[in-house]
Parts: sequence; structure tokens; C-alpha cells
Amino acid sequence: MTGKIKRLNLTYGRLRDSSQTSIYAIRIRGALVQPHEADDLAERMRERLAQRGELGADIVVVQGDTKNSLRLFGTPYSVNRVRTSMFNAAIRWMPLDLG
Repeated sequence: MTGKIKRLNLTYGRLRDSSQTSIYAIRIRGALVQPHEADDLAERMRERLAQRGELGADIVVVQGDTKNSLRLFGTPYSVNRVRTSMFNAAIRWMPLDLG
């Protein structure tokens, strides 16, 4: 998966869940991934966050560009929070390089 991660067009956004925790959304543009690949992406992001000392963050992987094609991977609670924030345009997306 490492080679594929380098080729993916990734962005991320952060949602505050509480005063202590955050939810990070990783958005994949222009490619489809399998559930196990989404898990790999989430794990890579968790590792990066752990290096920064952020251990309690949850990760949601997002693919698709329209309401009908949108597919989100993660815990149900976090997926609902990210979906709601996306449709309210409340996420600021920034480039992400996990390679």
C-alpha cells in the first residue's frame, strides 16, 4: 500500500469533538480504495498523530465527490460527525502527504 499512498491525492480536515479529542477526516480524490486500504491510511495518520503526541484522535477516510458517491470509513459516531460537517461546509481541507 505504501506505493499507492504516494500516488493518492489526499487532503485532511480536523473537527473538534470535545476539549480533549479531535476527529480527523482524510479525503481521497480521484481514486477508489478498498476497506483494508482505508484502514491502512487511517493507521498511517494515527502513527503521524501519535508522533505529535495526539493519541486520542479518531480517523475517518472519505472517498467520492457527490452525495450519492460518498463513502466514509470509520466508527459510526465519527462518520456521522464528518458527514454532517461536510454537508454544512464546516471542514477546511488541507493537503496531506502520508508517503
